[in-house]
Amino acid sequence: MEWQPHITVATIVEDQGRFLLVEELKGGKLVLNQPAGHLDPDETLRDAAMRETLEETGWDVELTGVVGIYLYTAPSNGVTYQRVCFSAKPVRHDPQRTLDTGIVGAPWFSRAELAAQPERWRSELVLRCIDDYLAGPVHSLDVIRD
Repeated sequence: MEWQPHITVATIVEDQGRFLLVEELKGGKLVLNQPAGHLDPDETLRDAAMRETLEETGWDVELTGVVGIYLYTAPSNGVTYQRVCFSAKPVRHDPQRTLDTGIVGAPWFSRAELAAQPERWRSELVLRCIDDYLAGPVHSLDVIRD
């Protein structure tokens, strides 16, 4: 069997100290995550991040940097994910947009509010990516070579 990591993107969207999250149903439980998802064939990492954010939250965003690149093996299924995490600023919201299947909402949380609910994180990457964003540095988008 060939090992194949899953390539994913995530976006840290901050506005005045609050972070845009996705509330989604996973395994019958409501969990919180950044807007995130898999890279599609023939898609750039930047395009994937903007598409996933729009599909899961109804927000168009402008990418501002790269927070980091993470490897994460999910304990639930043993699958390894490579996550490229971007930072972004919100540009325009379409409250009438239908969100992806399984998405219940797109709430905004402060770091403290999120940290107080670890049982709701989809993975430990949720808070780790925010903390890395806050600690810096956030890298130039030029590090992504399409």
